Amino acid sequence: MSADLGELLVPYMPNIRVPRTGDRVFKSECAFSYDSPESEGGLYVCMNTFLGFGREHVERHYRKTGQSVYMHLKRHVKQKSPSAAGGAIPRRRNGKVFLDLELNRDFNGGEYECEDEAKLVIFPDHYEIPLPNIEELPALVTIACDAVLNAASAYKKPEHDSWEEEIQVSKHARGLRQLDTGVRISPSGWKCQKCEMRENLWLNLTDGSVLCGKWFFDGAGGNGHALEHYKETKFPLAVKLDNITPDGADIYSFDEEEAVLDPEICEHLQHFGIDMLQMQRNGTENGHHNMDNSNEVHPRVSEWEVIQESGMKLKAVFGSGFTGIKNLGNSCYLGTTMQVLFSIPEFQRAYVGNLQRIFDYSPLDPTTDFSTQMAKLGHGLLSGLYSKPPMKSELIEQVMKEEHKVLDWHQPKGISPKMFKALVSRGHPEFSSNRQQDAHEFFLHLINLVERNSAGSENPSDVFRHLVEERVQCCQTKRVRYTQKVDYVMQLPAPIEAATNREELIAYEAKRKEAEDNMRAPPEPVRARIPFTACLQAFTEPENVPDFWSSALQAKSAGVKTSRFASFPEYLVMQIKKFTFGVDWVPKKLDLSIDVPDLLDLSRFRGAGLQAGEDELPDLTPPIVLSEDTRDNSNSSDSPEIDESAAMQLAEMGFPLEACRKAVYYTGNMGPEMAFNWIMAHMEEPDFAEPLALPSFMDPATSVVSLGLAGTPLDNQPPEESIAILTSMGFPRRHTVQALRATNNNLERALDWIFTHPEREEDEETSDALSNMADTSEPNDNVFSNTNTYSDSTLSPDQDASGPRIKDGPGRYELFAFISHMGVTTMSGRYVCHVKKEGRWVIFNDHKVCLSERPPKDLGYIYFYRRLSSR
Repeated sequence: MSADLGELLVPYMPNIRVPRTGDRVFKSECAFSYDSPESEGGLYVCMNTFLGFGREHVERHYRKTGQSVYMHLKRHVKQKSPSAAGGAIPRRRNGKVFLDLELNRDFNGGEYECEDEAKLVIFPDHYEIPLPNIEELPALVTIACDAVLNAASAYKKPEHDSWEEEIQVSKHARGLRQLDTGVRISPSGWKCQKCEMRENLWLNLTDGSVLCGKWFFDGAGGNGHALEHYKETKFPLAVKLDNITPDGADIYSFDEEEAVLDPEICEHLQHFGIDMLQMQRNGTENGHHNMDNSNEVHPRVSEWEVIQESGMKLKAVFGSGFTGIKNLGNSCYLGTTMQVLFSIPEFQRAYVGNLQRIFDYSPLDPTTDFSTQMAKLGHGLLSGLYSKPPMKSELIEQVMKEEHKVLDWHQPKGISPKMFKALVSRGHPEFSSNRQQDAHEFFLHLINLVERNSAGSENPSDVFRHLVEERVQCCQTKRVRYTQKVDYVMQLPAPIEAATNREELIAYEAKRKEAEDNMRAPPEPVRARIPFTACLQAFTEPENVPDFWSSALQAKSAGVKTSRFASFPEYLVMQIKKFTFGVDWVPKKLDLSIDVPDLLDLSRFRGAGLQAGEDELPDLTPPIVLSEDTRDNSNSSDSPEIDESAAMQLAEMGFPLEACRKAVYYTGNMGPEMAFNWIMAHMEEPDFAEPLALPSFMDPATSVVSLGLAGTPLDNQPPEESIAILTSMGFPRRHTVQALRATNNNLERALDWIFTHPEREEDEETSDALSNMADTSEPNDNVFSNTNTYSDSTLSPDQDASGPRIKDGPGRYELFAFISHMGVTTMSGRYVCHVKKEGRWVIFNDHKVCLSERPPKDLGYIYFYRRLSSR
């Protein structure tokens, strides 16, 4: 028999591999669905690529790649016999088979046991070889099978996490002497006390000195002043400033010459005014706050109860569109955002409607393809396969056992988006972590990914894209300039001063301050009640433009800016600006409620452009003034003017400081929001985190031509990624290249350039001809923008053909979804969402999906409106 198996496997031996270091083995999740070894058909793992496939998708992989040998994994979960001994978790009869395979279901104590089965399957005949079969299989096949069965999860971080586990508590931690120097560390604006460096900064935990490190601490640059300080003072411990999070911080011991742990880091940081206790949690549950054991009376407890509709008998719903998303540990920001997006028909059509085409044309490794994983997630949420109601017999059995609170293991409890999260967070310093994140930032990040991956196909993010008209006026000359920019989210201010219970808030603040001074318990908190009309009024109020340069005066002057809608999107996303930074480093959430309406009419906020009697500012750019030292000395340390406070605000979100400084510079010091958009557009570039280097400051021989002052440089070929982002918005390729070259490849400025330099019709014809001649594989951008799936009637009637795809229409909307945040900071807490389906509000709370009885619309964080028909 062994000879027969050996002969049978001989033709396939060249394609059977042993997993090497770095190979990921997907033995718990299908690449195209949420099938697992616990599914009815089990999971097939390719013995060459180590990708996993459900029964419905393994044939596709075989046809596409010709790989014939798969390992079939199946887990059978059975109820224990009455005589079986109880246990804390299901017992595995064959524990070695699925070593490190995570259980995907919840079990009721020791009621169940699992039995694992593995076998090799040879396609196309489906010939099966049971495992283990060591004596009869060739040695190579046996080694490969054993390696696959014992491989770690594909989602584990193998080396870094294991290194962290070996970090020891410093011998200096518990008895650390801290000097009373009066030092208080501000939330931003740090720099080395000796060389004024602003990166790789370390806070000495003894005297509060802020000094730069050396490259060997974490790979960042530095002049070694922190180490010099230790040699002079022998103060041993330092903490890295930009890595302090609710989960801890990076601590280095100069005496022990290694990274260490400090069990009392909270108290040690508190000594210098950094309050980590505000960010700690009173117990956790599924990676979230668990306030049940808290003895403190705090408004967040009631907020949690109201938003989650605790205490109400909510009716669970099942089927298509009612599938929950499991929490992976602080991943509810992702789950709520995806639930809302896949309730929008355009996203359903783009990914689920094109499911078979996307799957058939997916790359050889579908786990790395954005469209494939979006289609997989959408199908998982909308198919109903993972949201089936319990059978009547099972409900009766539950009642008999008085197990009302726990569903039987036979029913799937939502989908686990591990593969999707791993893909969309890859390379992002925050979303790739296990920390809680801002749902608004993740929404913008995902829309950016949709834009990048929609070139040549339907772009569902078109429904959010709209134009904002910005009117800037020089206060001295009263002359104005109108510009337009692309946006996806309306950020609505929340003016506390407009609260209807303002007197009550003032009285509470006085009592709170008195209690703090006298070290007494704080009074019962008061939530601000702000009218929605006041928020809209604040949105339209003029705001000062910092460092405004008036082209009429040819000098800096005072300027004000007002914003209006140049177009209205089909779906309006509205974020309430609830968060603000406190002096204790913590981004605090304002405790407020807003009477957000179900029906919203923004028609009066449409911009009208230049009005009669208004004089335009001259179309001139500020001059670039180069000092004699800069022109004559290539080693000059002069640097461009950068709003360091805006850069530090972005750095506190987890982005590299140098990238933040570049973002602020290239967006003209227009504020952190514009800089954030630049970061999202450039973070995949290889020099993203490199220091800002401008030709005018680095090369004394640079001519005015290469500075962009006298024309477009001939050798300034824009990155293909930037071209793809702009062409995905509907701009012709040639016009996009022109814009990027004219703005030194700056994405934000290129958008402004396109709007102020519309392409003529003859240029468009030339553009198409040149594009086809230059690269026949490139899609015709002009044709693409005119043949998208949306009808011409939905486009703005006065929209330029070279502009972005804008689905303009009336400014009347109806609320259909909102995401709510519970907790005190963006770095902790929990998100849930409410979505209106079939006329009823539904609450999505991780894997639990129920009909909502009292949707808390006044406590939302992000609101989603759909345009009302004009009928």
